[in-house]
Amino acid sequence: MSGLAEILLAEGFQVSGSDMKASDITDSLVKQGASVKIGQVAENITDEIDLIVYTAAISKDNPEYVTACEKNIPMLTRAQLLGQIMSNYKYSIAISGTHGKTTTTSMMSHVLLKGDTDPTVSIGGMLDVIGGNIRVGKSEYFVTEACEYTNSYHAFNPYISIILNVDADHLDFFSGIEEIAASFKTFAEKLPDNGLLVINGDMEYTDYICSDIKCDISTFGLNPDNMYTAKDISFDDEGHPTYTLVINGEAKDVIQLHSTGLHNVTNSLSVIAVATRLGISMEAVKAGLFDCTSAKRRFEKKGTTSAGVIIVDDYAHHPTEISATLAAAKNTPHNELWCVFQPHTYTRTHALIDDFATALSVCDHVLLADIYAAREKDTGLVSSKNLCDKINEAGGNAIYLGDFDSIKKFAEKNCKKNDLLITMGAGNIDIIGTDLIKK
Repeated sequence: MSGLAEILLAEGFQVSGSDMKASDITDSLVKQGASVKIGQVAENITDEIDLIVYTAAISKDNPEYVTACEKNIPMLTRAQLLGQIMSNYKYSIAISGTHGKTTTTSMMSHVLLKGDTDPTVSIGGMLDVIGGNIRVGKSEYFVTEACEYTNSYHAFNPYISIILNVDADHLDFFSGIEEIAASFKTFAEKLPDNGLLVINGDMEYTDYICSDIKCDISTFGLNPDNMYTAKDISFDDEGHPTYTLVINGEAKDVIQLHSTGLHNVTNSLSVIAVATRLGISMEAVKAGLFDCTSAKRRFEKKGTTSAGVIIVDDYAHHPTEISATLAAAKNTPHNELWCVFQPHTYTRTHALIDDFATALSVCDHVLLADIYAAREKDTGLVSSKNLCDKINEAGGNAIYLGDFDSIKKFAEKNCKKNDLLITMGAGNIDIIGTDLIKK
């Protein structure tokens, strides 16, 4: 929401809004001319407001939402506004997929910047190269993440879409993987006939999504049958990949990444496919990918504790993401691997508990925090204790500790020099790593 507010402020709109608490983001918006209220109350909705934009996090009983309805003020969802904004750009790029959106948007942003395109960027994480989660450019280029949750990306109007992967997630909204695949197909069908779909060719649902698509299609992946693929993949001591880029069966160049893990080889291939369509030079592509370190909370190396324990933080909160992150960790020098995991939402944990257990069982040690509820309420259906039992049944070594203080004390006592400790989850688990480094 803050990123969209910045775009509107730059375009001369009068912007006001509210948040539950003040932050660096709200302070920045005030400096740019926005009116920000702390606390969400009915009085914030005044008669001079022409349009209200709200997120999926706003419930129907929110006092501002209720008042807006009573006053019959026109309303848009965040996704609808973003879709309207996209329509004003000739080269709008929407990056979708169950996993990897923020990292791939980061890569795409670096490449567009190296290509001197002066893009507008809206990203779901904090990106150093643009100094936050938004960059307002003055060109025809726009890049944003496109999230499938609540089908919000169906309101988008892209010229190019990337589909990184299709996996079972957000099962508090979707009935299962078939409905998720259908959602991505509808998203792909939003593209104009002269547009481009860049899709992972290694997926089970690729042919289904691409059927009846009228625009151009480029496939990417590690299978050599894809249009954009990689061979001769190697990793340096930090786990950063280098590979030979192959386009339509022909070796083209050597690509070096500063993002960690094999999954980021695949992500980078999708970016190269888009850059090729846009006519961005291979020199700019290589430089952008080389300069792109992971966005905040994407295998982010936080530092080392006084005891010599290496601390990494990652946003992974789905079994597929966890597996990719832990595979990347294995390419990073360390002694024992510790994962401090905070499950995200009861629905996801319950639906995928066996997959979580399998993914986490490869660690030397797993320390479990209580489930981060986010938008949900605890119905007693599942707990981190249940996940702990499942991990140990799968051959892992997990301990349920629950609260952050207990986890920090346990880690301080048991982690040794050159061990690698990854705090993992979409909640506030990163606090633990930060506190361990401070001590």
